[in-house]
Amino acid sequence: MELINYSSNQKKAIEHGDGPLMVLAGPGSGKTFVITHRIKYLIKGPGINPAHILVVTFSRAAAKEMKDRFEKLYSKSPVTFGTFHSVFFSLLKTAYGFGSEQIASDELRYTLIKELIKRNAIENEDINTLAGNLLNEIALVKQDNINIKNYYSNSISSDTFKKLYRDYETELESRGKLDFEDMLSLTFELLSERADILQAVQNRYRYILVDEFQDINFLQYNIIKLMAGKKQNITVVGDDDQSIYRFRGARPEIMLGFERDFKNVKKVFLDINFRSTTQIVNASTKLISFNNKRFPKSFKAKNGDGAPVSLIEFKNPFLEVNTIVKDIKEYIKAKQDINNIAILYRTNLSPRLLIERLMRNNIAFTIRDAIPNLFDHWIAKDIISYIKLALNMGNRSDLLRISNKPNRYISRDSLSSSRANLETLFDYYDDKSYMIKRIIELREQLRTIKNLKPAVAIRYIRNVVGYDEYIEEYCDMNGVESDECYTVLGDLENSATGYNSFNDWFVHMDEYRNELIQARKKSNENDNGVRLMTFHSSKGLEFDIVYIIDVNEGSVPYKKAKGADEIEEERRMLYVAMTRAKKKLFICYCKENFGKSIGKSNFVIELSTKPK
Repeated sequence: MELINYSSNQKKAIEHGDGPLMVLAGPGSGKTFVITHRIKYLIKGPGINPAHILVVTFSRAAAKEMKDRFEKLYSKSPVTFGTFHSVFFSLLKTAYGFGSEQIASDELRYTLIKELIKRNAIENEDINTLAGNLLNEIALVKQDNINIKNYYSNSISSDTFKKLYRDYETELESRGKLDFEDMLSLTFELLSERADILQAVQNRYRYILVDEFQDINFLQYNIIKLMAGKKQNITVVGDDDQSIYRFRGARPEIMLGFERDFKNVKKVFLDINFRSTTQIVNASTKLISFNNKRFPKSFKAKNGDGAPVSLIEFKNPFLEVNTIVKDIKEYIKAKQDINNIAILYRTNLSPRLLIERLMRNNIAFTIRDAIPNLFDHWIAKDIISYIKLALNMGNRSDLLRISNKPNRYISRDSLSSSRANLETLFDYYDDKSYMIKRIIELREQLRTIKNLKPAVAIRYIRNVVGYDEYIEEYCDMNGVESDECYTVLGDLENSATGYNSFNDWFVHMDEYRNELIQARKKSNENDNGVRLMTFHSSKGLEFDIVYIIDVNEGSVPYKKAKGADEIEEERRMLYVAMTRAKKKLFICYCKENFGKSIGKSNFVIELSTKPK
C-alpha cells in the first residue's frame, strides 16, 4: 500500500498489524490524520471487515469530525464512530431494552441537586457553582468506585455530602433515571457477568481505536479492556501531557500504565510538530519537562524558526488588557485575520476586564465558554441594591438584600409588609433607640452614596458602610476563600471606573449583558472576532497568535491546586494553552492587582530556568 507524505513514525502507527498499539501523539503531530489513515489501512491492507472496527471518542463533535474525515479519505462504510456514552448506551439498549427517556439530562441533574441543596439547608450564595461542583464530586465517587463512607467532600461538610449523595441516588431511582456514571457501571457489570454478551461484543468489535486516550477514567478503561479481550487488537492514541480533565476522573496514570496491562504493546511516538515554530515547541517542551509523571518526549518543529516566545510583565491588569487591545488594533490595521488571534485564560472569571475593553474599542470577539455575568453575581447584586436605595430606585427586595450586610440586627419581620421601606423601619423600632440609631446611620450612608461617582461609591460601601466586614464574616461561616469575593468586588470597582454617573454605569451593565449573549451566539455560529476561551476549551484548536493572560500565582496554577498531582495538572493546562500557538505566543502576568502585590507564576520562572 503506497503511503504519501507520512513521517516514518506515522507510517509505523498506520501500518501496525494485530495486537495492542499505543500512539503518543503530541500537539500538532497529526493525531486525527493517523487514526483515519490507520482505519483505511486496516480495511485496504489486511482486509478487515469495516463493520468490525470501532472508533471511540469523548464528544459527539469529535466523533462526527473523525467520521467525516475518514469518509473523505475512503468512503462511507459500516465502521462505527461513537462516544463512550453512545457506544455503552447501545449495549444497554440491546441487553436491557433501555430507552433514551431513561437517561437523566444535565438539566434534570442540575434541578435535582439544587432542590437537594435547599432541602438540606445548605447555605451558599452561589448555588449554580455549588451545584456544578457537587455533581462533579458525585461523578468522581461513582467513576472511581469510592466507598461513600470514606469520601471527604471539597465543597460542603462530608456528612452533608454523604446524605446529599444518597438523596440524589434515591431521587434518580424514583424517577427511573440513570446518569452517565450509572451507565458506565451497568455496562461494566453487564460485560463482567454475561460471558455471552461479552463474546458477542468482542466478535462485533474486533479492532478498537480510542481517541484522546489520556482523558479516559478508570471505569471506561476497565470496560474497554473487557471489550478488547484476549486478541487485544486495540489502538490508543493520546498524549499524557495533555491530560487536563482530572475533575472528570481522567488520570494520566492510566496511559502511563497501559504497558503493564498490555504486555506486547507497540509504542509509537509522533515526534514531529506540524503546527508551531521551533521557539514555541522548545518553550512548551521545557515547561512540561518539570512534570515527573509523564513519558519523556522531544519534538522537532516542521515549520522551523519564528518569533521568540514573549514573557511580558505588566504593572497591573489594566495595562495588560490595554496593551493586548492596542496590539489587536494594530493587527486589524495591518489586515491581520483576527479570527486567528486567541486570548486564553485559566478560568472563565479572568476575561471580565478584557471583555469590557474590547467592547469599548468596538473590537469583535467570540466567547467559547459561558462567562458568568459579573453583574449577576450575588455580591454585585448587593452593591447595586445599595446604590438603587441611595437613588430612591430601590424596593423592599433591595432593602431585604442589604439590611444585614453588615449585620444591623434588622429582623425579617420588620420588612414583612409589601410596602416596607426605610421609613417604616422607624415605626417598627420606635421603642428601641439603639435600632433607631442604626437605621439613621444607614439612611445617612445612602444619602452619601447618592452623591458619589460609581467607583468611589463602591469603595465607600466596602470600607465605610462595612461591606468588607460582612464578607469576612460570611467567608468564615461558609468556608469560602475571601479572595474570591474580593476579586468580584475589585472587578466591580474596575468596571465602574471612568463612569461619572450611576445611570451611565447602569447603561454599560445592560450593554455588557447583551454583548456576552451575542458573543456566545457568534462563537456558536463561527462568526468573526478575536477568540476568547479557557485553557480547557482551547484543547484541539490552533491559532496564529496566542495571548495567555494572568499567568500569576493563584491563577496559573489555580489557588485550589495544592498537591503535587494537582500542580502537575495545572502545568499540563498551561502546556496545552501554549501549544495552541502556531506563529506567535505571548505569556502575560502582572506585578499587582487591586493595589496589592501579586507574584508571577512559578511556571513563568520555570520557563526562564533550565529543566531539572
